[in-house]
Amino acid sequence: MERRHRHLLFVRLFSFPGSLILGRSESQASPVGVSVVQSIILPVHNAEPWLDECLRSVLQQDFEGSLELSIFNDASKDKSMTIIERWKEELEGSGILVVIGGHDSPSPRGVGYSKNQAIAQSSGSYLCFLDSDDAMMPQRVRLQHAAAVRHPTSIIGCQVRREPPSSTERYTRWINQLASDQLLIQVFTSNGPTVIMPTWFCSRAWFSHVGPFDEGGRGVPEDLLFFYEHLRKGGGVVRVDQSLLLYRYHPGAATHSVLETTIWTHRVRFLEERALPHWATFTIWNAGRQGRRLYRSLTAESRRKVVAFCDVDQNKIKKGFYCYEESQERPKPRVPVLHFRAARPPFVICVKLDLTGGAFEDNLRSLHLQEGRDFLHFS
Repeated sequence: MERRHRHLLFVRLFSFPGSLILGRSESQASPVGVSVVQSIILPVHNAEPWLDECLRSVLQQDFEGSLELSIFNDASKDKSMTIIERWKEELEGSGILVVIGGHDSPSPRGVGYSKNQAIAQSSGSYLCFLDSDDAMMPQRVRLQHAAAVRHPTSIIGCQVRREPPSSTERYTRWINQLASDQLLIQVFTSNGPTVIMPTWFCSRAWFSHVGPFDEGGRGVPEDLLFFYEHLRKGGGVVRVDQSLLLYRYHPGAATHSVLETTIWTHRVRFLEERALPHWATFTIWNAGRQGRRLYRSLTAESRRKVVAFCDVDQNKIKKGFYCYEESQERPKPRVPVLHFRAARPPFVICVKLDLTGGAFEDNLRSLHLQEGRDFLHFS
């Protein structure tokens, strides 16, 4: 009760109404004399089925500092704005500043644009990213803010609870169980950023140093591109090891609009930029489809560093080599295929984890290698 009374006093002195300016976003500064500590960044596009739960989770935050919710409506055609306006009064009544911007163009501008606009119209020193189809646990802002204060140049993530629970079980385990050192090592895998975008939390100063998000729209992995730029600029990655977000899986999620081939291309280029220059030669672990695809996707300079494929499949090993038939080089490259125990590190591993009943993981451990120095996961 004491906390709510304090917030009510804050509202009487400083609250202001949100607004939606159709066709453009209007930035609303914080009231004079008020320094907003924390802005929750919420892009919205046709989020009617989930918005009530999402906004209720904002209201339930136990963060003691000043809190602002910055919403940008990206041309929603459903009842999202009706829900937002209904919640605005209750949120402001609890001391949470509400800023609403958006546009009603025929088509949405995309997630990257909406996030950038929501950030531009906000004023908090820290940014907490929230997707409109997710919901936060009450302690999320408090715990991630504390971590961000300790790690000012890091993206802060958290563990998640997937909804429905049976969806993407392997991916959810990867999100929640990566060791702290793996957050900076497993950045080349197909899973994407090692702390997922809906859990991101960072200082405004660091975001401004790295960003903004790519505004290419549908089909652009704006979170992956930002994450790579964050790493290029020396940013860290930290995870609060508590489940602070209900992370929803559904067919309409924006992530499904990004083609696997687009992600693959960005991943290969980042691998070539960040890892391969440190190795004079390397071995691709997997002489099958994924390993050969990686080899073919590399630049000619990177392909020349591949001294072998390795595998456990005797049929592949007996063949003795892989010939890159599509190559324009003469003679065509022929890369040896070896048993993994006969191959030499470093390895780029193109074997998906957690799919072999532990056999691959046992083989890898038997070599007593160091992740990051002797091998990197790519699949």
